[in-house]
Amino acid sequence: MKKFNIKVNGNAYSVEVEEVGAAPAAAAAAVAAPVAAAPAAAPAAAGEEVIAAPMPGTIVSIPVKAGEAVTKGQVLVVFEAMKMEQEVMAPHDGTVGAVYVAQGESVDTGKALLSLN
Repeated sequence: MKKFNIKVNGNAYSVEVEEVGAAPAAAAAAVAAPVAAAPAAAPAAAGEEVIAAPMPGTIVSIPVKAGEAVTKGQVLVVFEAMKMEQEVMAPHDGTVGAVYVAQGESVDTGKALLSLN
């Protein structure tokens, strides 16, 4: 049996998998209890929403600055993941409270990118 940690829909699981063609193990592939969740985003001030990275990647650009007003659908951060550029867009109108990442920085899933008021 081989052990792996996987994420499904944001939930982390520890999984044991039996190799095909290997001698049968006592138990088939089993899913254990969930492991610790991804690190929490930076704390936001009251009324702020933290926008987090949806997947691991590298920050390509941050076209907004702290204090800037943004509209729903506006690009907040562009990052590269799986050799493709992904855009993180504003979920609603607001003002950028703080930017927590820099261009060229590698981020993991759940890493706080910025906050919106």
